[in-house]
Amino acid sequence: MTGRLLRMSTLFVRTLRDDPNDAEVPSHKLLVRAGYIRRAAPGIYTWLPLGLRVLRRIEDIIREEMDEMGAQELSFPALLPKEPYEATGRWTEYGPNIFRLQDRKGADYLLGPTHEEMFTLVVKDLYSSYKDLPLSIYQIQTKYRDEARPRAGLLRGREFVMKDSYSFDVSDAGLEESYQKHRDAYVRIFDRLGFEYVIVKATSGAMGGSASEEFLAKAEVGEDTYVRCTRCDYAANVEAVTVPAPAAVSYDDVPAAHAEDTPGTPTIDSLVDHLNEAFPRDDRPWVAGDTLKNVLVVLKHPDGTREPLAIGVPGDREVDQKRLEGQLEPIEVEPMDEAEFAKHPALVKGYIGPGSLGEESTSGIRFVVDPRISEGTRWVTGADVHGSHVIDMTVGRDFTPDGTIEAAEVRDGDACPSCSVRGDDGVLESARGVEMGHIFQLGRKYADALGLQVLDENGKLVTVTMGSYGIGPSRAVAAIAEGTLDELGLCWPRDVAPADVHVVAAGKEEAVHAAAEQLARDLKDAGLEVLLDDRAGKVSPGVKFKDAELIGVPTIVTVGRGLADGVVEVRDRKSGEREDVAVADAAARIVGLVRS
Repeated sequence: MTGRLLRMSTLFVRTLRDDPNDAEVPSHKLLVRAGYIRRAAPGIYTWLPLGLRVLRRIEDIIREEMDEMGAQELSFPALLPKEPYEATGRWTEYGPNIFRLQDRKGADYLLGPTHEEMFTLVVKDLYSSYKDLPLSIYQIQTKYRDEARPRAGLLRGREFVMKDSYSFDVSDAGLEESYQKHRDAYVRIFDRLGFEYVIVKATSGAMGGSASEEFLAKAEVGEDTYVRCTRCDYAANVEAVTVPAPAAVSYDDVPAAHAEDTPGTPTIDSLVDHLNEAFPRDDRPWVAGDTLKNVLVVLKHPDGTREPLAIGVPGDREVDQKRLEGQLEPIEVEPMDEAEFAKHPALVKGYIGPGSLGEESTSGIRFVVDPRISEGTRWVTGADVHGSHVIDMTVGRDFTPDGTIEAAEVRDGDACPSCSVRGDDGVLESARGVEMGHIFQLGRKYADALGLQVLDENGKLVTVTMGSYGIGPSRAVAAIAEGTLDELGLCWPRDVAPADVHVVAAGKEEAVHAAAEQLARDLKDAGLEVLLDDRAGKVSPGVKFKDAELIGVPTIVTVGRGLADGVVEVRDRKSGEREDVAVADAAARIVGLVRS
């Protein structure tokens, strides 16, 4: 087996000393500075040779594990017709988030954001019997989404590489088995990619389906917040956390709701201060959690219609925008502005209460509440009159919301949903992560919409049930970089690095370059991928060392001053450990290190 030799003197790369102006996170800065990627447009990047090598190695790991579990690779076009997406409703549901175009005849197309429809149709075209199933097929392909706010380099772009696979089964039991096989393969993939990750419960969003889990790379720069229990193994994206609702309580002895003057109290803090001064409780002081805060938003439906919505949450909580959108996807959410507010004269800003809300109210605004606002609980909330609030407003007696929604922020110290069911006292703690993989039991949503049926063993037509499983290889490049970089530069795990060894010829002497050249060739002949810094002329050893640290190949070999004593320096990029190795033994020693 022969490896490959790359030379810095001819490699298409330019390292930078300064961070790019548009870079927000460390991985983005270093991938540009080290010559892995270059920005082509907002959210769109060119892969340079070093970056492409890392991306391809990640793809190879994914392919190996997918093939090992029995999945088969195919490739769909990125340019797709409108009709399948119209049949499933997603042509409309995606709204402005997809790139749409027309051909010269006026026919509508899109650039594929995801390929459920195409996978479903190709199986429908080729298979018709239960004997053909189960089946798992996948592709690794570039996807396109018109992100409103592309950011963080490769972590959130408009063009990105995706591995998407789909399972097809006759029964729900078969789907569960296929799901578990994919989950096990994902664990093996992420174990090999070399960064810390966590598996969490997730929502399915616009994809539909159930049994949804995410694989998150632990990262402070991550856009996803997840929580884990301090006592049990519960872990979930905050969008998927289910709040344990209090049991219904009797309100027979609760005093009648009574409106009180509360002048100058448009905020929760000012209201609590006023309550403690003017209406002190006998048992304890009033706190923000005793109040009911009603938040007004506008829902932007994919078809362009707009709908006001009121959300009731305990006054010590905020509405989490991302959590709210996770419940409503593909609907987008924006705060209610002054113009929209003016359309509803029954609403009194700062003093909005349940009396002006609900589909049966004069405003007609749908009113949904946090699960904690349950039957029999009593609250202080707006009286729909300026400078007035209602005390002892009780759910089920004085008002009934139109429904519940999981939209309030999740905080450290909240009760664990799983422990609550068992009566244990586990609490949640939060962390940040980057979504690297997402697996769903899709069920029959797409098969129903597109007519994917097969004959079962009794000769009866049954609808196929599907699973969907995604990994982002291009995002993985950034996530791995983010999780392994240090103050010197990138620091790749060996399985995904652009080369196995970075040989630096640190000197102008001909003997140094000749020895470095020979060592690089020996390593290549032994089957290693070698990056040789053979640049001569004005490139100093200091510049070469900084570039080697910035580029982040796992093993750095310096051929320089030690050559006079018959040794080269071998350094581990991650740990910084160094050793001098005799020139005669260097190739064997380095090969051993790489393959260990």
